[in-house]
Amino acid sequence: MITRRDTLAGAIALLCKFSAADAQTHNGTISRQSPAGNGPVFKHELPNLTMEDWEVTVSYVNYPPGRIGQTHHHAGLVLAYVLEGAIVTKISGQEERTYRTGEMFFEPPGSTHEVSNNASATEPAKLLAMIFSLTTPGPA
Repeated sequence: MITRRDTLAGAIALLCKFSAADAQTHNGTISRQSPAGNGPVFKHELPNLTMEDWEVTVSYVNYPPGRIGQTHHHAGLVLAYVLEGAIVTKISGQEERTYRTGEMFFEPPGSTHEVSNNASATEPAKLLAMIFSLTTPGPA
């Protein structure tokens, strides 16, 4: 039986096949991926919750050179994959860290994204944000 967690893991693995860059594992170590894209890019425990009535919103987030982001939070959990450049981020309960092209980070439900900056004053950066949250009801 395939669970929602298995489906989510498969979707992340498929996304990550497109990167041959450095990869991050759950313990913060970095490993070089082969050009074929074999092996995990990111591994992190997920909260034990049902995904019934949840949806995913996937967006590109552009970071112009020198961008300083606002403190914010999302209703659900977030997986972010750096497509270009380097992004400095700090999530509540985690240390501030710079993530580079091909690396991912996780924002647990209820956390605050305290820092979200472009690490460069001269080069752009971009990430792909996958935001999983409860489905918002439409107009009645």
